[in-house]
Amino acid sequence: MHPDDLSFIFLNAFIINNFVLAYFLGLCPFLGVSGKLNTAWNMGLATTFVMFVSSLCAYGLNQLLVQYHLEFLRLISYIAVIASAVQLVEMIVKKTSPALFRALGIFLPLITTNCAILGLALFQTFKEYSFVQSLVYSIGAGAGFTLALMLMAGLRTRMDLADVPAISRGAALSFMLAGLLSLTFMGFAGLGTH
Repeated sequence: MHPDDLSFIFLNAFIINNFVLAYFLGLCPFLGVSGKLNTAWNMGLATTFVMFVSSLCAYGLNQLLVQYHLEFLRLISYIAVIASAVQLVEMIVKKTSPALFRALGIFLPLITTNCAILGLALFQTFKEYSFVQSLVYSIGAGAGFTLALMLMAGLRTRMDLADVPAISRGAALSFMLAGLLSLTFMGFAGLGTH
């Protein structure tokens, strides 16, 4: 697979260089919202949507900044775009599903500070992806984020039903599970390289 193929870009962001399990970006919602499968799924979808919108806007914004030699404004501009995208998602979720809005709680506005989204915008810029490549990369990264959340939620649900020693319950077990998940995804490192 060639690194410029859309399928490779998607696979790279989805599994090979998963934002949570390979780059350790977005750990706050990964550990905070992964207690229930339904909440993890909805948070993953909301984050994927924000990633997609932010990627779309960041690409256009970067073209504008490069044209006027204002690259030094990239970071602050991306943060403003992400904050706006999160506000859009928050309004949509609050209007369409008040129950989901309450279930996500504080984690929905915290998508603004999710470093995975800012990382996505910066990575696509530094990799000099085209418009379509940027969108595919954002969908792959969002799908990978959702996959990581769902895997962690599934493991935590199973561990809640298991006979785990008291000393390992809670945060300790969550960190152990996150480490094991990360190790399994490290097995994909190097795929697609020549």
